[in-house]
Amino acid sequence: PIAAPPTACGAMFRNQFDTDCITWSPAGRIHQIEYAMEAVNVGSAAIGLRSSKYVVVATLKRSTSELSSYQKKVFKIDDNIGIAIAGLVADARVLAKYMRTECINHRYVYDEPMQVGRLVLKVADKSQIGTQRIGQRPYGVGLLVAGADATGPHLYETKPSGQYFEYFGMAIGARSQAGRTYLEKHFESFADLSLDELITHALLALRETIGTSGELSSSNVTIGYVAEDTPFAVLEDDAVAPYVDAVKKPDEVATSAAAPEAAPEAAAPAMETD
Repeated sequence: PIAAPPTACGAMFRNQFDTDCITWSPAGRIHQIEYAMEAVNVGSAAIGLRSSKYVVVATLKRSTSELSSYQKKVFKIDDNIGIAIAGLVADARVLAKYMRTECINHRYVYDEPMQVGRLVLKVADKSQIGTQRIGQRPYGVGLLVAGADATGPHLYETKPSGQYFEYFGMAIGARSQAGRTYLEKHFESFADLSLDELITHALLALRETIGTSGELSSSNVTIGYVAEDTPFAVLEDDAVAPYVDAVKKPDEVATSAAAPEAAPEAAAPAMETD
């Protein structure tokens, strides 16, 4: 018999074990979970960090074209909890709905907000179910859960595999390693920072994930924050503009200042009609 090329054998070998999430490969891997983790890694970046009082999340929004709106990346779950996501937004909406339902049920039964850690545990358990039943697939989204309760502020990360961790600062999504490197260098100073200073650090870490391919703007950045005495709030567009302007590099400021002068010339042809 004619031997197949090594590349074809490799592709066939891998495809035998990635059709569902309960089949282990001979190397001890579950490819479906790895695919879901990769969906998080290619999603636009999300940054989270906390002080002794506040938790802040910042996300970089993407649009499919210049004619479309930006994808929503920050969701309010309850008065004391919000999430930032990286990965499949559709899966994030499913988990957000589940989290809101759990918070409503807990408030109805106990007449108090749900503890952040308890909610994260429920989400992790729900994510893990998708890795052990043949009729389901893992959620292709990672969450940064920002919340505050009687025990203080908390920042958690959940993964498609069902794992969850608590952090002082964390970055997920595309080029997130650059953001984590920034957070690792500065996290020891976060504890005593004010809200504005914490937001500045979040944007600086987010800027590191962009590299030279783009720049932060009020239209592609969303910020969320919460404290024990402050309900979860989302800043977008004009509300986030002062913070973005404060962290822009000098060359970005010069480019932004020159843009309005060129705008009328670029817009003139669009006004022509039949």
